Amino acid sequence: MERTIEIFAIIQFVVIGLSHIVQHRAWAEFFIRLRGLGLPGVFMNGFLGLSFGSLVAAFHNVWSGPAMVLTIFGWLIVLKASISFVAPRVSMRAFERISLERSWEFIPPGAIFLLMAGVLGFAQLSAASK
Repeated sequence: MERTIEIFAIIQFVVIGLSHIVQHRAWAEFFIRLRGLGLPGVFMNGFLGLSFGSLVAAFHNVWSGPAMVLTIFGWLIVLKASISFVAPRVSMRAFERISLERSWEFIPPGAIFLLMAGVLGFAQLSAASK
């Protein structure tokens, strides 16, 4: 199951990472619209994160090697989603920072997602060659 979750994460990280880089303005618009919904928008964002994070946390219990990065990331996303549900005004403050003029701030996270996909892909190739 861990291998399956890693492949799932690679696909997610590549697609979302590339999108953050080439469509950063669209991401800013997306989050601006969520912000416009108020606290329900924060909840919507929380549901998106909780879906990915809980899947990783439940099925990828790896605490050594490069794949450990995915386990840690999954738990961090669960924590972030939990904050959205328990203290939504904290998450709303993060939404308030987003603007079209600062849409370039989506590019570094996109690069990090691609880097994580590369690390997981390398781990997959290394495991397959053994």
